[in-house]
Amino acid sequence: MINYRTDLAVETQEILEKREKLTGFIRKSRQLDQDISVTHIRITDEAGVRSFGKPKGNYISIEVRGILEQKDDIRKRAARALAGVLKELVPFHYYLKVLVVGLGNEKVTPDSLGPHTVDKVKITSHLFKIYDCDGDDEMGNVSGFNPSVTGVTGMETAEVIEKVVSLVKPEAVIIIDSLAAKDISRISTTIQVSDTGISPGAGMGNRRKSIDEETLGCRVISIGVPTVIDSRTLILDAAAEIPGWMEAEAEGYFARKEMDMIVTSTDIDEIIKEFAEIIADGINITLHPGIYS
Repeated sequence: MINYRTDLAVETQEILEKREKLTGFIRKSRQLDQDISVTHIRITDEAGVRSFGKPKGNYISIEVRGILEQKDDIRKRAARALAGVLKELVPFHYYLKVLVVGLGNEKVTPDSLGPHTVDKVKITSHLFKIYDCDGDDEMGNVSGFNPSVTGVTGMETAEVIEKVVSLVKPEAVIIIDSLAAKDISRISTTIQVSDTGISPGAGMGNRRKSIDEETLGCRVISIGVPTVIDSRTLILDAAAEIPGWMEAEAEGYFARKEMDMIVTSTDIDEIIKEFAEIIADGINITLHPGIYS
């Protein structure tokens, strides 16, 4: 049986349910408007952990149609949809202190979502220091950090973030990273939010030490957008359209070729630009409600 590679919980559920009866999770969906829907998957016990291969917790997918077509107010509507999800995970209060981290390599376009997003988030921590404030009614105490990648810095990304967290001492860390998907249409439509942490390099096929509440000592909220697809997945999807194709033969082919490549969309530059804006706006609305109401 071929295992499709995806970081999206909603895709994992759809794939597995074609093969077996799943337990250990709850799924709820709702339609926000004609272009935006939200699917909430909560993995509730060890049976769900084994089936999904993911920790217990919440995985919320926001699917937005019409971003690249620039439908009316679609960016603003998507940002508010994201903010609606984030506000439940990071409620605003007077003393709110958050570190926003952008994972990835800004020189590699499909892996540059994190750094580009953090560059657009309103950073306020220095203002609290200048005016010697312990809190504010309109904006949170927000720091930002782009750690780059281990291949560039020579340092383990998770360990670098641990050091920054020890300095900042945030209530929560929001991490943005690129993901991998099974369905190519999700590259321009989907945002996944989770409260279970993240593995740096997941989307680029180079998983490293996990960044989660256990390693950082505070809540970790991850925001990811699929920017790449495993080449095997594209071949399998194409083969499935051919009458009489044999999954076993395809499995043997991949075993012989040892194929391990990822591909992305030709308009990935525009996708990164649009989603960086949407995610940054959603974060700003959540952390600075008095400024971005």
